[in-house]
Amino acid sequence: MTNRLDPKVDFVFKRIFGVEENKDVLLDFLNVTLRESEPSPITDIQILNPYIDKNALHDKQSILDLHARTADGKQVNIEIQLFNRYDIEKRTLYYWSKMYSSQLEEGQKYKDLKKTITINILNFNFIANDRYYNLFHLREHHSGLRLTDDIEIHFMELPKLQSQRASLSDKLVKWLLFLKGVDKQELWEVIAMNEPTLQKAMDTLDFLSQNEEARRLYEMRQKALHDEASMIDGAREEGKREKEIEVAKNLLEMGMDVAKIVKATGLPESEVKKLKEQLH
Repeated sequence: MTNRLDPKVDFVFKRIFGVEENKDVLLDFLNVTLRESEPSPITDIQILNPYIDKNALHDKQSILDLHARTADGKQVNIEIQLFNRYDIEKRTLYYWSKMYSSQLEEGQKYKDLKKTITINILNFNFIANDRYYNLFHLREHHSGLRLTDDIEIHFMELPKLQSQRASLSDKLVKWLLFLKGVDKQELWEVIAMNEPTLQKAMDTLDFLSQNEEARRLYEMRQKALHDEASMIDGAREEGKREKEIEVAKNLLEMGMDVAKIVKATGLPESEVKKLKEQLH
């Protein structure tokens, strides 16, 4: 099939993983992702914020994450990040802490708090290594001793993923290739081979890709995400410009000539001259 929707778009991701009829798909993905940290597979899960209201797609600030709770009370949050909003590590800790603390009601004890897991799927590079999958816990600096099992943060960076057939023995790689959006039908078929739950996810994506209403909502969400990305880029460029102007002013006060300041800051010569007039 051609022209599939992008499963990385949060609306599509949540439609695949965040509906009751696809709970087995979510469980399979989670068990593969948590295989290094969970002693036994998750057998049941409750989706706490199932497939979103279509009105949320209009909200440029909406984060269509997936929040679930396991049968033994552990909290799990999965979020797709298409572009770098920056300070992601602080945002992650902030939302993790809100999830963790929200478990306690008045009169409950701290010991009632359950493990809280955050899974970030990134469409950009973030961690300063070559690993596409990184797992974080709270550990002692020298010995590596884990303080508590309650905090667990996963980062999966799709650009670092090497779509080579040799890696297809790893089921997590198959899931991430699916989310990355493979464009070759042959590779698509290889990924799904002997993986019925992954095949179900692919079938759901194919169904959505052919559904007019789903495609309309997808395009609406895409527009909201593009608008948000443009706003972030605009703010970033504005911040860069303000910094260049501040540097130029400092250099002018130090007596540096205009030509060298232009070269150092990248500002137009006319603008540097104007700044010089203003300072004097």
